[in-house]
Amino acid sequence: MKEPSRTAILFQEEAPLGMTKYDRLLYILTLLRSRRNLNARKLAEECGVTERSIYRDIVALSEASVPIYYDNGYKLASENFLPPLNFDFDEYHCLRLALESSPLSKTAKYRTPMKRIKAKVEAGLSESVRKKQRFTPETTRIDIATTTEEERGERYYGMIEEAITSWRCLYLEYDSINTGFTCRVVEPYFIIFKGRAFYFVGFCRLRQDVRTFRIDRVAGLKLLDERFTRQDDITPESYFEGSWEVYSGEPVEVVVKLRGSAARVVLSGRHHPAESVERISDEEVLYKVKIRGLDEIQRWLLGFGAEAEVLAPAELRERMGEVVKQLAEMYGIGRKRVK
Repeated sequence: MKEPSRTAILFQEEAPLGMTKYDRLLYILTLLRSRRNLNARKLAEECGVTERSIYRDIVALSEASVPIYYDNGYKLASENFLPPLNFDFDEYHCLRLALESSPLSKTAKYRTPMKRIKAKVEAGLSESVRKKQRFTPETTRIDIATTTEEERGERYYGMIEEAITSWRCLYLEYDSINTGFTCRVVEPYFIIFKGRAFYFVGFCRLRQDVRTFRIDRVAGLKLLDERFTRQDDITPESYFEGSWEVYSGEPVEVVVKLRGSAARVVLSGRHHPAESVERISDEEVLYKVKIRGLDEIQRWLLGFGAEAEVLAPAELRERMGEVVKQLAEMYGIGRKRVK
């Protein structure tokens, strides 16, 4: 089957989506090296442009002495002009796993660049690595679960990152779980992926404090011209130090007696950098950890049910007891049966 006529190249090329023409030409070369049976339609889908643009690109590559021919898809007559990358198989396998499992692939800004990186890596592999890859079964798969609402995340991620790099303020419409819908001006410091979602940290002028904002809870965003001076002592390491996961608060020591399967869980691995575990018996342990904020560890402990007894602080013990009381009322536990 022949490729359609190239007369369409006489029309003006449309602006490419997401990459310059130079980047697109390099991307086409890497695609041709790593995949088969790529016609103009498939290349256009990969590059985010029209088929007319691809026809013009093929002509441009041919005029630059790149040996391209068409046989059930575009192919390279020679690959000598593109030297292989010096990756061994383990290095390639590690890089591919990192790219495929990264939460950045969920963002509109980085999804396309990551596809291009993967294509370039695969296109530059040596023949020995290619051969081993073809005959090696998939042994490892990393699935990092996210609860990000993708439409909002895609819409605002790039704008927040631009504000961080240019030190510009953001006008933020935010739907907080605790306080509901608010409008505020924020000085953004950094973006971080923790738990199952992307967050950004910045100084909130409404609260006059540094706060954490989940990106997919942003309801509206505007990049302001006003610039701010960043506080150098606020880094991801310092800001989240002592937190159970995302939430923050005053440092407090939590002491819990765990038994049964809950005890075996905490003995099987490390759950926080500042924890200590002491055996009481074969079936019981004393778990101590110094953290900032109680909400997240409370949810974790509730998952153990009656196998976890909070000894300190008193506030957390009272909160756990209140939850148990509410559950008992909800499920009618302790009510007298009416005959």
